[in-house]
Amino acid sequence: MKVLAICGSLREKSTNKGMLRCAQANAPEGMEIEIADLSAIPFYNADITEPPAAVKTLLTQMAAADAFILGGPEYNYSISPALKNAIDWASRAENNHILGGKAAALMGSGGGMGTSRAQYHLRQVCVFVDLHPLNKPEVFANAFAGGFDGDGNVTDEKIRDNIRAQLIALAAWSNKIKA
Repeated sequence: MKVLAICGSLREKSTNKGMLRCAQANAPEGMEIEIADLSAIPFYNADITEPPAAVKTLLTQMAAADAFILGGPEYNYSISPALKNAIDWASRAENNHILGGKAAALMGSGGGMGTSRAQYHLRQVCVFVDLHPLNKPEVFANAFAGGFDGDGNVTDEKIRDNIRAQLIALAAWSNKIKA
């Protein structure tokens, strides 16, 4: 199973990228996780008739994925612009062939309640683009409670265990909705 992980934070030492690296390192047997690079993706603009090279790369990765991990911070109680922008570019594909019908796991780290509000907004976006978000287990982490090192890597075993459990559930969910 090919999974594309997309991080809504552009920071290299982001705890959200750290969560995706943790997922990549803890993927169950038979699951390959690639992390997309959004750093050169311009904002979607319908006037851009020929997508830039970075967008073409992202869309190719997304089209090849069997499922997604969507991770990112919470900005003003909502989804980060970088993550929403990646989805917006992909949603313009003919017949929604890049996103439609695929499973997605949501995770994120932030202050206070983690990224719970952003993840609920992200679920609304998933409905429109016909992504099928995994309901449980949910993965929210407080980025400031000591579960990450200075480079954004997961150090807390509970967070790591939640990510592992979510990956197992994502594989089962993806197989179920494809059947």
